[in-house]
Amino acid sequence: MKYKKILWNVILFAALAGHAESLNLKWNLCREAKLEEGRFLKFSVAPEDKSGQHCASAEFDLSSSANCMIEFSIRARAKNVSRPPQEWNGVKFMLHYRDSAGKNFWPGIRKYSGTFDWQELSFFALVGEPQGKAFLKLGLQDSSGEVEFDLASLRFHKLFSPPTRPFTARYSDEVRATPPLRGMMSPARNLTLDDFATLRSWNVNLVRAQIIRNWHKVGTDRDLEEFDRWINRKLDHFETMFRTGYEQYGIRFVIDLHTYPGGRYANREMAMFHETRYAEYFVELWKRIARRFRNNPAVWGYGLINEPNQKRFAKHDFLTLQKQAAEEIRKIDSTRPIIIAANLSNSPDTFHLLDPIDLLNIIYEVHMYQPFQFTHQRVYSKDGKLRPGEKPVVYPGRINGEEFDQKKLRQILQPVRDFQLRYGARIYVGEFSAITWAPGAAQYLRDLIKIFEDYHWDWSYHAFREASVWDVEKAGSDHKSIRPAPNTDRKQVLLEGFRKNRH
Repeated sequence: MKYKKILWNVILFAALAGHAESLNLKWNLCREAKLEEGRFLKFSVAPEDKSGQHCASAEFDLSSSANCMIEFSIRARAKNVSRPPQEWNGVKFMLHYRDSAGKNFWPGIRKYSGTFDWQELSFFALVGEPQGKAFLKLGLQDSSGEVEFDLASLRFHKLFSPPTRPFTARYSDEVRATPPLRGMMSPARNLTLDDFATLRSWNVNLVRAQIIRNWHKVGTDRDLEEFDRWINRKLDHFETMFRTGYEQYGIRFVIDLHTYPGGRYANREMAMFHETRYAEYFVELWKRIARRFRNNPAVWGYGLINEPNQKRFAKHDFLTLQKQAAEEIRKIDSTRPIIIAANLSNSPDTFHLLDPIDLLNIIYEVHMYQPFQFTHQRVYSKDGKLRPGEKPVVYPGRINGEEFDQKKLRQILQPVRDFQLRYGARIYVGEFSAITWAPGAAQYLRDLIKIFEDYHWDWSYHAFREASVWDVEKAGSDHKSIRPAPNTDRKQVLLEGFRKNRH
């Protein structure tokens, strides 16, 4: 790419730990870029010239953001931007940097093309140990059309930093003496007597009970009065289901709030992180749940949020909101475990940013589906079939350029193990799984369970008699071929783990 030798300074207002900070950036403009009024950076690319990157770039100092989660945002508008071959191209707003091992990273926006009026674009990055120079880029790549950025709106936020305060988790004698619990995640429906009989025959002693609807939908659950009625009906059913499961089958439950007041935005973030009325309802809801179940021996724990995703600055950040709910629960129920979720869908990668909560009997939840190319292969395909020339992703084996085996899985989970050892925290693996047709799925589950057992973590498999693609009582090579299969190798792996349970 040919660059004009044009350098100019802009002021970047950065919110660092809640404080605005101005930074001077020197931008290097490409030939397709034009600066207007000292703040509007416009790019115009003809159809015949769309191949390649047409961007302005500016060096950005990442040294103070090591091991942090950061966010960049800017306002932009576009006109007739052609759809690029890859979703990460088109309108370009991206950071490029390398880590200490020399690996390149390109976090940025995705799926922006076509025509749209002024709107905020943002992306986040989990920065490890950056080395050398980092660069911000604005423009177009592999697309024609026009895009305009308002440089005065460019923002940088350091969302989360590693906690530094000394801390030791506190547990009651009863919780400390409870051995690891092993079980399943419930289906969206209520469990039947046949379900309970099966779980008891498997030696399951824990069920993560979902309060769920509208999964994977956006813009739902906005009407709080209607949401409240639905929640109340679900809790009514839970009281009966919990009593049956505990008294007749020796099973305990985690109450899992899988659907949230206000629902999710298109970027998968929860509305309650940004809209106060939903945040307030969330806290009040958990107070109500605690009052209802505080004396119920069937309830092992309160799972406050399922898979939070906070990727930008929020008025009610995911951890503070959980802390507020936990503090209110403790005023009502002094001892029952409260389960705190990590960011980015309970990702292991975010545990080094998780600030422990100074309350009794707090347990921290992780979900494990990595590598997604293996566990979720073809799950979102219409039929789940291999395409011509496509090969299945096999475990153990080379996946996305890296060797994956039990050693690699331990490496992925190391931030969780470090958190456990640093703070003396109890860890709960709320979900883990691999799709029915993934070659090596049984070995993947066996390796994970070995890790969980070595570290004395509680765990629940996703999921029991829910979606067929995760059901260990079914097998098939694609969506249409899945059929009941009473003795799958995946089921046998779980049964091996459940044999360690005490009832």
